Amino acid sequence: MKLVLFNDYRLGLLEGESVIDMSEVTEGIAYDHGTRMSRMIEQFSALKPQIEQHARGATRIPVSEVKLRAPLPGPGKMICMAVNYMEYGTRTEPAPINAFLKSPSAIIGPGETIILPDEEANVFEHEAELALVIGKTGKNIPISEALSYVFGYMNFIDGSARGPGAPGMDNFFPGKSWHTFAPMGPTLVTADEISDPQDLNVRLWVNGELRQDYPTSDMAHKIPRVIEWISSITTLEPGDVIACGTNHQGLGPLQNGDKLEMEIDGLGRLSGLSVRDDKKRSWPRETRAQKAAREAAQ
Repeated sequence: MKLVLFNDYRLGLLEGESVIDMSEVTEGIAYDHGTRMSRMIEQFSALKPQIEQHARGATRIPVSEVKLRAPLPGPGKMICMAVNYMEYGTRTEPAPINAFLKSPSAIIGPGETIILPDEEANVFEHEAELALVIGKTGKNIPISEALSYVFGYMNFIDGSARGPGAPGMDNFFPGKSWHTFAPMGPTLVTADEISDPQDLNVRLWVNGELRQDYPTSDMAHKIPRVIEWISSITTLEPGDVIACGTNHQGLGPLQNGDKLEMEIDGLGRLSGLSVRDDKKRSWPRETRAQKAAREAAQ
């Protein structure tokens, strides 16, 4: 299933180019717009037959006539893996497993705007990532059972400000949790539709130019290990989001007026994103790999 939130955060099912309104399926569940999807995930086993039955006879709405929202605007936790790719062989061994918390208030959806803060930064960058969504409560989850805790997968962009914060400190909070720095969507695709999450391509375009294009097979700490490690530290709950990290070679600057799109195999395209910077700052339009090659040639 490809689940969405649309218009006034109504629950929907995306089929082809149409949306099926599923709001009545969750009418008996207490929620606000931020927690609607999480509460549905929590009770999905009981609700799935109703969703399937309702979908068979429901009216289809052209997706062009609705506003798609972030599928999970209010997760309990949003955990992002740090330095979790082998970077096309530029790393000789995995970095130590590590992660950071990103504020859920940073979440935006398709067609919204990434707003660069007035904070002084060396550069602002995009990080296209595969994100997974937890489907049931668990702690100390063994690797052998880890994938059974995954409800589904999403496109996710980890917006990043490089440089803010106190020198010499781990500055994930001032670098990662600015408002609008967590675009996601357009759909939450249930795990049964993704045969192998370690065999997907992640792509991101800026102004139509392909910047990031890498396979999830290059992940250093694979998804089962990620879930095992995180759940040894904190209890995972339905609707929690884990972003699996990125390949940094294609990272480049975000600047005022930029248009972004992102796509992962089977997860749809996160499109219509724009960038606003009231200070109109600019940086060389090159990826990290291009910069390294240029400097090596000098």
